[in-house]
Amino acid sequence: MLIAERQILAVLRDQRFFNVGELNQAITPLLAKLNEQPFQKLEGSRNSWFESLERSQLLPLPAMSFELGAWSKATVNIDYHVVVDHHLYSVPYRLIHQQLDVRLTDTTVELFAQGKRVAAHRRSHVPGMPTTLEEHRPKSHQKFLQWTPSRILEWVATIGPQCVLVVQRIMEQRPHPEQGYRSAM
Repeated sequence: MLIAERQILAVLRDQRFFNVGELNQAITPLLAKLNEQPFQKLEGSRNSWFESLERSQLLPLPAMSFELGAWSKATVNIDYHVVVDHHLYSVPYRLIHQQLDVRLTDTTVELFAQGKRVAAHRRSHVPGMPTTLEEHRPKSHQKFLQWTPSRILEWVATIGPQCVLVVQRIMEQRPHPEQGYRSAM
């Protein structure tokens, strides 16, 4: 670092740059000159050592760019969802009441139990709404979803016409009729 400070930063210290592109353009020739400069006590230069010793040891860059993630913790509620950034994300129902590690990026939400990823969702910025994967639900809840509003109304009609009116009103007040199923039952 000391050599880079003296041979690159010291040369550029009195110049002003207005973006990273300009700075990189000014650094590139100075860096090339530094890397070609012969060592004082060894044979060769930084470039020759890199080509002969280090290049063959390098691994290829990852296919996907690194995405910065923020880590936090969340506890699974009885409805097998966790709240992350004011949105609900599902996890396998067997994890109810467990504390999970959450990795939140700009595009994804990953949930980990004991270091193992148990769920991944595309990030949503809609507060208070759930994102649920069907396979996270218990079998009984999956069967419950096969019910339709008309099926529930048929079932309620066996009780009486006033009951039908109440259930219709419950379902109309919800953004989605399915959100009124629990109240109807």
